[in-house]
Amino acid sequence: MLRPRGIVLMAAIGLTTTALGACKPAELRPREADAQAIARGQDAAARLGCGACHTMPGIGWPQGRVGPDLHGYGDRALIAGRVPNRPEQLARFVRDAPSIAPGTAMPAIPMKDEEARDIAAWLQSFRAR
Repeated sequence: MLRPRGIVLMAAIGLTTTALGACKPAELRPREADAQAIARGQDAAARLGCGACHTMPGIGWPQGRVGPDLHGYGDRALIAGRVPNRPEQLARFVRDAPSIAPGTAMPAIPMKDEEARDIAAWLQSFRAR
């Protein structure tokens, strides 16, 4: 037979478990980038020649096949299968991929911090078709 203290403890555990089960996970999507950053990112990606290795939305030619197709990139959980797909991580990756994924075929690409952030915003804007 349970004592009153045991009954209260069991009820508290049950209520806590029920309450936690009803909780929704926190939204992990980064804040949406502004349209100007996305447009600048597309321009920078075209100017820097990203299409030589990647197939990308909005860039008709070239359509490279060395790197992954970037359609739906914003829905991917990981960058190069290694780090969370977050804007700040992605900006670092597009600038210096070998520092995040040693042995990758993607080279370090000289660019300004703002260009890297804009390209990351552009890539994050891609959603599954």
